[in-house]
Amino acid sequence: MAEAASARTERALDLFAPLGPTYDRYARLLSLGQDPRWRRFLVSRVEAGMGDRALDVATGTGLVVAELIRQKGCTVVGLDQSPEMLAVARERLPDVELVEASAESLPFADESFDALTFTYLLRYVDDPRGTLAELARVVRPGGTIAGLEFAVPRGIWRLLWRAYVSVVLPAAGRTIDPGWHEVGGFLGGSIRDFWSRYPLELQLELWRAAGVEDVRYRRLSLGGGIVTWGRRGG
Repeated sequence: MAEAASARTERALDLFAPLGPTYDRYARLLSLGQDPRWRRFLVSRVEAGMGDRALDVATGTGLVVAELIRQKGCTVVGLDQSPEMLAVARERLPDVELVEASAESLPFADESFDALTFTYLLRYVDDPRGTLAELARVVRPGGTIAGLEFAVPRGIWRLLWRAYVSVVLPAAGRTIDPGWHEVGGFLGGSIRDFWSRYPLELQLELWRAAGVEDVRYRRLSLGGGIVTWGRRGG
C-alpha cells in the first residue's frame, strides 16, 4: 500500500496544482526576471555532456530539463510529484522521460545517473537530510548534484526582500488569479521558516552528511536565490 503523503507534501501539491499552465510566465514576472537566470546558472554548475544521463527532481514544467539538454546535450529524466505540472512538461518535452514520484523515495536503482539537479524542493519535504541522502543515492560517485532554492538575503537587502515578499508578492498575485495570490502570501513565510530551521551552515552540513563532497554555493540576485552544488563521494 502506498504511504500517505505528509501534510507538508499535500500542501505543496494543493498549492501548485492549478498553476501549471501559467507557471513559467508568472514565475518569471514575480521573480523580477530572475528565475530563468537562476536556472541557467544552476545548469552551468553541472558536469555532464553527450552520453551522460541526468535526473532533474522537482522538475515542474520542465524548464531545467530543457536547459540541461540545451547546455549539456545529455539525456535527462524529469521527476515531480505533481501530475498537473508534469502535464505541462509533457507538452514542452514530448520526447523526454517524465516520472511522477516523490523525491523522498526515488524509483531508481543506486548510481543510476551521472548528474542530478533539483529546484525549490527542500522547503516541501519533511526530512531535508534524508531527502538529500536519497538524491545522492541515485548518482554515481563523482557525479554532480546541484540544487536551486530561495534564500533570505543578508544586511540591508533583507529589509527590502521582506517588504517585497510580504507586501508586493501577495498584491501582485491578487491581480493575476486566486492561485497566485495564495502562492504570493505563502512564499515569504515558507522561506523564512526554512532558513530559521536550516541556516546556511546547517544546510551545507546536510549536503556533506548525504555524501556530497566539495560542496560550494553562490548567492544570486542580492541573496534572494542560492545555488548549491558538489559531487557524489565515492
